[in-house]
Amino acid sequence: MSHAPLVPFGTFEDAAPAVTRPGAVAAPVAAALAAWPDAAGPVDSVVLVDSDPEKADTAVFCESYGVDAELSANCVVVAAKRGQETQLAACVVLATTRLDVNRTVRKHLGARKASFAPMDVAVAETGMEYGGITPVGLPGTWPLLVDARVANTPHVLIGSGLRRGKLILPGAALAALPGATVLPDLAG
Repeated sequence: MSHAPLVPFGTFEDAAPAVTRPGAVAAPVAAALAAWPDAAGPVDSVVLVDSDPEKADTAVFCESYGVDAELSANCVVVAAKRGQETQLAACVVLATTRLDVNRTVRKHLGARKASFAPMDVAVAETGMEYGGITPVGLPGTWPLLVDARVANTPHVLIGSGLRRGKLILPGAALAALPGATVLPDLAG
């Protein structure tokens, strides 16, 4: 059953408000949708589109489903180290840009060193599948850094917490998630 009016771009056979399909997203995502903050806008504006998990990687996904790469965002988990302490954080950037881990992320988090978190750590700490990690449903103690270009995108495509399916939501909703900080130069 198609709900095409919900989807502002792409060609998807099935779409619905994500909150109506908690079993089709990762458990932390379903919990976050159930507790959606008013500041992020109506929860029904978060749309789940069904997709083939074999086509989850950004370039293949965009080509397969007719999505402009400029409308796709990646959520990258980083590990910031200061002394013996390691803090995990998430960064959301457009797929057409490159996260500035060594300067902007490191400086913003006050870290001596910042790098991409190992895949096993990212998966274990988020409760999400690699290739589907999303800012919706991340641990509440994590900083969430959102590139201004993402926040200013009318609708953006991100992971659903699983490799199958993606979320489409207003970029401004990501900027309003708990712990979110919008940075103008998070990516280049």
